[in-house]
Amino acid sequence: MKWYVLHTYSGQENNVKQHIEMMVEREGLQGQIGQVLVPTQEVVSVSRGRRVHRQRKHFPSYVIIEMDMNKDSAHLVTEIPGVTHFVGVGGKAQAIRQKEVDQLLGVQNVPDASETIEIPYSVGDGVRINAGPFKGFDGTVEEVSPTSGKLKVMVSVFGRSTPVELEFLQVEGL
Repeated sequence: MKWYVLHTYSGQENNVKQHIEMMVEREGLQGQIGQVLVPTQEVVSVSRGRRVHRQRKHFPSYVIIEMDMNKDSAHLVTEIPGVTHFVGVGGKAQAIRQKEVDQLLGVQNVPDASETIEIPYSVGDGVRINAGPFKGFDGTVEEVSPTSGKLKVMVSVFGRSTPVELEFLQVEGL
């Protein structure tokens, strides 16, 4: 069996995966179709002052499938609702290299220690401080440090701009 990439309608990746798995079980195609993957990555974002963990699709609109490609199996897979076509050249499905699949499997099984943090702030954004000694002050983001999870915000104190280092959870957008 080789690995192939399926293009799907946006947002239908998990539905396509479930349909393929049910079809394999129902039709007894375990020898022709192996694993079906929707590569995801855990992302941490800040929403309303709280850390929110969610899964983000690494390749939206694509599903990776391990299968023995023949006319019948290709037809069964492309007839599933939500599937548009196999990715390839000239309308013909093209297998991807094992090295690429190994990288995708590594992306899918990312340990919690290296989670990606999605930062809703960028340099120049206006923010309001909602915790700490500067609570209630408004400021402007001067620097974003995703590795440490902190922002440098310029706050006006007694008419002077003062840099304040804050965590993402201590501010909210204006």
